[in-house]
Amino acid sequence: MSSASEASTAGSPDDYRRFGLDPATIEPWEDGARTENSPGTYEWWYFDAHLDDGSKLVVVFQNKDAVSPDRGLSPLLRINLDLPDGRTIEKLHALPADSWSAATDHADVHLGANRFEGDLHTYRITATVDEVSIDVTLIGDIPPWRPGTGHLVFGAERTDVFAWLPSVPQGTVSGSLTLDGATRSISGVGYHDHNWGNVPLPRIVHDWYWARGRAGPYSVIASYITSVERLGFQAIPVFMLARDGEIVADDASRVRFGIDDVFTDEVTGKPVASVVRYTYADGDDEIVVEFTRERDLVRARMADGLSPVKRLLARLARFDGAYLRFAGPITVTVRRNGATVERHSDEAIWELMYFGRART
Repeated sequence: MSSASEASTAGSPDDYRRFGLDPATIEPWEDGARTENSPGTYEWWYFDAHLDDGSKLVVVFQNKDAVSPDRGLSPLLRINLDLPDGRTIEKLHALPADSWSAATDHADVHLGANRFEGDLHTYRITATVDEVSIDVTLIGDIPPWRPGTGHLVFGAERTDVFAWLPSVPQGTVSGSLTLDGATRSISGVGYHDHNWGNVPLPRIVHDWYWARGRAGPYSVIASYITSVERLGFQAIPVFMLARDGEIVADDASRVRFGIDDVFTDEVTGKPVASVVRYTYADGDDEIVVEFTRERDLVRARMADGLSPVKRLLARLARFDGAYLRFAGPITVTVRRNGATVERHSDEAIWELMYFGRART
């Protein structure tokens, strides 16, 4: 039986000293480059936005594929755009290694003519792939946050690391979007985080649910990460709740995770929950955050995007990864002594990342 220490959030005083972090302050350098692009490591800067016209936008600058990071620097630019008319545009553009640079003192990533730059409060993101081009500014409404040190540690020696910094848990987005030669102004609500690690994700993570959303005065970041079988399928919950821009709850030990209406997705073969629920308990009070799937935005087997040779190698290695993204309402319910005192709903997007084979 694996012990809980083999997969956990690093948050002890020793952990803060190990990673050179201040428990009370997040510094701009934490959003700068945290790896040296060496084989075995990976890193990405992520941005998403729910636009006022109903569109959903995702932009990711990656120094390499996190599933197989043993290669050297092999940068990728990803743009996903879900439009109100039902169209989904997905772009994944590989660029040469010499097109990549990333500062270490703050977020300033160049990928050819594309750039992701900011200071933990204000960010400018410009990215173009084929007929899609974006130029947006993200201004934080909620201060940067991390769960503990932001480092999840795995293995008996706690040397395998996957790190995560929500630099802008929620912010205001403005800018422009060009599609098929037509440029229009866009605005909405956005989010930015930064991830890095030193071990291929399929070696430490079996699956995760991850979501962010806003409903009424509340903003939420929530995740439920399950480690691989050799680590005992240990669960690591992550939870942050802000009200009117102020973080009011982030103790993941108080969170109960639940799922309802589970079915097997026909495309990926993975079990998918139609309802994902996080219940934060504080004495007799509870805050329940539910994400209810109404439609699928992405249903993809990771191996399908590989070359024929790599696809064959993935099958031989029994790699069966999948990525699913969903849309539907987020509902935040506040209960005091069993009585509902607040309930708010709005539109949200969340994901299921599945690196392992489906569990029975």
